Amino acid sequence: MAGNEVKTEISKKLSENIQYLNERLAIGEKNFDIILKEIVIGGKKAALLFIDGFTSNDISTLILQTILSVRREDIFPGILDKLLHHLIPYVEVTPINDLEEAIRETLAGPMLLLVYGERQGLLIDIRQYPARSPQEPDIERITRGSRDGFVETLVFNISLIRRRIRDPKLRVEAIKAGRRSVTDVAIMYIEDIAHPGIVENVRSRIKNIQVDALPMAEKSVEEFITAGSHWNPFPAVRYTERPDVAATHLIEGHVVIIIDTSPSVMIAPVTFFHHLQHAEESRQNPISGTYVRWVRLIGIFISFVIIPLWMLLVLEPQYLPEPLAFIGPKEKELSIPLFVQFIIAHFGLDLVRMASIHTPSPFATALGLVGALLIGQIAVEVGFFLPEVLLYTGLVALGVFSTPSYELSMANRVILLVMIVLTGVFRLPGFLGGIALILLRLFTTRSFGFPYMWPLYPFNLKALLSIFVRRPIPLEQARPSYLRTRDADRAKS
Repeated sequence: MAGNEVKTEISKKLSENIQYLNERLAIGEKNFDIILKEIVIGGKKAALLFIDGFTSNDISTLILQTILSVRREDIFPGILDKLLHHLIPYVEVTPINDLEEAIRETLAGPMLLLVYGERQGLLIDIRQYPARSPQEPDIERITRGSRDGFVETLVFNISLIRRRIRDPKLRVEAIKAGRRSVTDVAIMYIEDIAHPGIVENVRSRIKNIQVDALPMAEKSVEEFITAGSHWNPFPAVRYTERPDVAATHLIEGHVVIIIDTSPSVMIAPVTFFHHLQHAEESRQNPISGTYVRWVRLIGIFISFVIIPLWMLLVLEPQYLPEPLAFIGPKEKELSIPLFVQFIIAHFGLDLVRMASIHTPSPFATALGLVGALLIGQIAVEVGFFLPEVLLYTGLVALGVFSTPSYELSMANRVILLVMIVLTGVFRLPGFLGGIALILLRLFTTRSFGFPYMWPLYPFNLKALLSIFVRRPIPLEQARPSYLRTRDADRAKS
């Protein structure tokens, strides 16, 4: 939290305030971008404090022209009141009493106005952060639908959601976290839908963050508010860069957490099956959407099961049905243990993926071809890999890239590695033990106190069917029951 600081009241003597600001901010001496400009307003000395690069030049010029042209009789008596309500031609102007708090606010972008003889200052929020325009997210691309995505500016992201939900019950609460970074965090929810306990749970966890800074934004916040699940590979929150996805979850009764400087927002609480959903399915008709969903689910299943299953059947051919006896080589033909080959291929695939991230876009395709054709083909020809190893590693890569949630895809990569080692060393007991450990981890995980495997546990047949079948929107009238929403019926007027 950005609290526990000593209160420093604004002095009536402007020189004392200026001296304090110079000592705290090293203005001009070590901070050339912090500007302190002394002016005169109607015969009274005043000072403006602002960060160069955070303020709008056009608006600040208009405000300066206005307040510098006022006469003495225009501002006496009650200079601050007249400036606040009559003379400053801007909407976002608020009084402030504490100088230390005024410094923190100014470092976030607003301009501070101090006047001689007044124990209050005025914060004029004319900040204008460097920002890019909303673009379609790379990870959550769709063939048809809106192309806007979240950006690194908090207020822009809130506006993108408000554009989709014009409900007067939509609430946006601002919280500051980090003693030094003073990071702006906003929680969004619909007051007459979201359960108050969920909102309070999320709010209290963010307020209880005790750290000096959150430079990694959403990931730093996530690790604080999901305390207790640090070593759990399965994500306890869902990330999205799409405003329509965030709006959909708000309507369902979730809480959306937005962190300044991050183009991703967090959704809480969530289940495992939320990470399997993609906006593409909702942009197709129910039959096509169901087909796309099944293809995606099969790809995700393949990404962590097909390699250990195939490896088990090769190592234990007695479990292989007669019609499938042609699958795989004989164990005695292997020069390198099969599970070692898969581990090497596993790391090789991740190495190519990471290298492509850091490779300039024009060369990324060439890098993929080098990894897949040259390295892979030569490895097979010299006998380092079996051809089937590259085949199944490629299928796993397709399953990984078809997973909507990047966090879940990385969790599946870790699970696959564990399953390869267990199956390669312990054969059938290792395979079954790995599956049991995964299920145990899934069924004991909770997201903000809610069951992670709902609607499988606790069992809800209707909700479970909706995971596998994309139902028409008019038939989806009930909100998820596990959220215990205030308004459970979406069709109710």
